Amino acid sequence: MDYKDYYQILGVAKTASQAEIKKAYRRLARDLHPDRNPGNAEAERRFKDANEAHAVLSDPEKRKRYDTLGANWQAYQQAGDGGQADWASAFGAGNGSFTYRRMRPEDLGGFSDFFRAFFSEGAGAARFGRQSAGQQPEYETLYDFGDLSGGGIARAAPTAQAEAEISLEEVARGAERIVDVGGRRLQVTIPAGVADGARIRLAGGGVRGDAAAAGDLYVTVRVRPDPRFERRGADLVTEVPVTLSEAVLGAEVTVPTPLGSVRLRIRPQTQPGQEIRVPGRGLPRRGRAAEKGDLHVRVRVELPALDEQARADFERFAKEHPQPGPRGPRSSAKAH
Repeated sequence: MDYKDYYQILGVAKTASQAEIKKAYRRLARDLHPDRNPGNAEAERRFKDANEAHAVLSDPEKRKRYDTLGANWQAYQQAGDGGQADWASAFGAGNGSFTYRRMRPEDLGGFSDFFRAFFSEGAGAARFGRQSAGQQPEYETLYDFGDLSGGGIARAAPTAQAEAEISLEEVARGAERIVDVGGRRLQVTIPAGVADGARIRLAGGGVRGDAAAAGDLYVTVRVRPDPRFERRGADLVTEVPVTLSEAVLGAEVTVPTPLGSVRLRIRPQTQPGQEIRVPGRGLPRRGRAAEKGDLHVRVRVELPALDEQARADFERFAKEHPQPGPRGPRSSAKAH
């Protein structure tokens, strides 16, 4: 199985920041999205590769694993469970405290065989995630779903960490996930409107210590990026392409929402880059699921390709209907 260079797929350096990785992914996702390339198998393959690369490089833990093993990942995979000590040592977790997260084959669906092999239990990669003593939680938003231990906690026991990835559609609806902790399968309810990085606490859902009740389980929610939308809290921003004639004369177009689509009226003489607000078509507000944010639709005008005759016609039209210059003294003053 060939090694996948996720940095090369996104076209970024190995030292790229999270902002650079996000920017590169959004550009590729927009250009390669199946809606823009119907029937193009190569674009669809590259779109999936870009999604997979972003899923790894945008996650600090996964990126660290990927960078540490690199092209030698198969040596760890072949070591199987016997390679766990080496993996723990590579991350400094041999003598420290760490948490467990087992990933089953169904958890890895939708990605390539390379991803499944690299991050499966056999590679040892998905099993250890270091947690330093006294380390502060990485995310501030915390949802508490009560005590699962069935009684009072006798004394502190190790906490467990897990991740749950959801789509933007599931942010709009709410979702449920099953996590496996020490052989126990626990159902986690993810509320609508949840933010990326939010943590859900299940008291008593963690690892059982010696002569102690189970510790807590903290589930970090990861919202899978949707290339169609930019999220601003409960508001969403999307882009709709229109033709020159639609921008000048007005039109009705279909725009996506996380839960379907809506028809939107483009007024005559709409300017490129203009945003149109669609109230109540965003995401549920956190803690107030009945209230929803707005959808902001940014208009992108796509100019037509002109042959010689069309260009001549347009030049004649421009002469007969001259447009006042948009770059007046006020604009010049701002430029200086």
